[in-house]
Amino acid sequence: MNLTIAILSGIGVALSLYALYVKHKLQQDKGFKALCDINEKVSCTKAMGSEYGSFFIIPNSAFGVVFYAVMLLLGFFDEMKAVFWLSVLAVLGSVYLAYVSFFKLKVVCPVCMMVYAVNIFLLIASFGSF
Repeated sequence: MNLTIAILSGIGVALSLYALYVKHKLQQDKGFKALCDINEKVSCTKAMGSEYGSFFIIPNSAFGVVFYAVMLLLGFFDEMKAVFWLSVLAVLGSVYLAYVSFFKLKVVCPVCMMVYAVNIFLLIASFGSF
């Protein structure tokens, strides 16, 4: 078992669950303010509540929960090649979502930034491990 991959995947699951909670609360109450809402330019709800916060009708955070759970299992079974290639895809997705957040939405999402960091660290941790 790769402990680094397990810890990073656990953090990813936790962040994704929080993001899923925020997305759910936003659907119930449009005036909901998350803990990560600092001001107009630093806001999770603006990013997660945007059209880019879901893929079709499924929240990005739901995909994140599944993704990090799979990464946790792959790390447990030392499937580092799979962890590496899935991390490559996750980092590419993070680059796209960061671009959307910064340049299209003009907002910084703290939880999103932490997810991007987890993806980068998963890639680094899995690089050369197989």
